[in-house]
Amino acid sequence: MAFTFAYDLTGAAPIIRKQTVADTVVLSKGEMVNLESGELTTAVTADTAIYGVTAEAVDNTDDGLECAVIVNPFAVYAVTDANARLAGAPLDIGTGALTLASNSNSDLVVVEDSTATEPTLVTFNGSHIFNP
Repeated sequence: MAFTFAYDLTGAAPIIRKQTVADTVVLSKGEMVNLESGELTTAVTADTAIYGVTAEAVDNTDDGLECAVIVNPFAVYAVTDANARLAGAPLDIGTGALTLASNSNSDLVVVEDSTATEPTLVTFNGSHIFNP
């Protein structure tokens, strides 16, 4: 389970940027990340500076590394959820920033209806750092 780029609401291709990873942080591919003091950390619910989703895994245990991140503010991501979802439903970033969680902070919003056997498609709900 992880977030994968499905499409962009504007039709844009994925925009990938390299960004410094915070010291001792280990990131998985498909992990939602936050930008804190100019460095990437694992996103958690209620973060307001979501930078995007990692395009690669990085182990920054020894510091000094960067990570490629999909930074489109209007990106739609697919994630295995095992729950039926309705378009417009608010959800939170789940533990480890690789999944979804029940809503309490409305970090994300469902873009299309899905069954429990289909991936859930979500986009940012005002939490992306570049959100206009």
